[in-house]
Amino acid sequence: MSNPIYLALDLPRLDAARALAEKVKSHIGGIKLGMEFFYAHGHHGVHDIAKVGLPIFLDLKLHDIPNTVAAAMQAIHLSEPAIVTVHASGGRHMMEDAKAAAAEGTKVVAVTMLTSLDERDLVRTGVDGSAHDQVMRLADLAHDAGLDGVVCSGQEVGAVRKQWKDGFFVVPGLRPAGSSVGDQKRVVTPRKARDDGASVLVIGRPISRADDPVQAARDIEATL
Repeated sequence: MSNPIYLALDLPRLDAARALAEKVKSHIGGIKLGMEFFYAHGHHGVHDIAKVGLPIFLDLKLHDIPNTVAAAMQAIHLSEPAIVTVHASGGRHMMEDAKAAAAEGTKVVAVTMLTSLDERDLVRTGVDGSAHDQVMRLADLAHDAGLDGVVCSGQEVGAVRKQWKDGFFVVPGLRPAGSSVGDQKRVVTPRKARDDGASVLVIGRPISRADDPVQAARDIEATL
């Protein structure tokens, strides 16, 4: 992938989202559309953003019983995404069914542990061990289920890549040096994540909320 940056484009207004994508498209490699966008605009909105001419990553984090997730994955075919996410904590059977139901050419990747969580959050949900251990466990499960890769923080991507050499790794929660961390807890810079093996770098607020989004995207691209 020549440019691994995927812009997280979760703006509530479709026209504003499309305009921002058009502005920065020369400095990104794809567009990530999450739940906020998809619930507001559906397949129509995805197709409208796709007119920008970049691959679409639907970050819907599907998580339900296997039959429901498989049916949802089949419905997603209409949006023709390049990448779709499911939650690894849904279990091996759910992930296997999700992959089997995905359209040919769509990568299915499993969310391991959200970058807004840390060890204290794990304890509160009854999970023992470190964030690193949890990510590695769930990455193993996703691999065994036949998925294409996982979503993990930049703090774990190097270890996961050593374990899964041909995997596809999506890293969110990235912040350029000196920028605000916001609600993220396990963050690294885009360059660090890329050097450690990230296939896709998901970057949102450092670009979308910058005074000059084009310059912000250009500056991040230059660090890679």
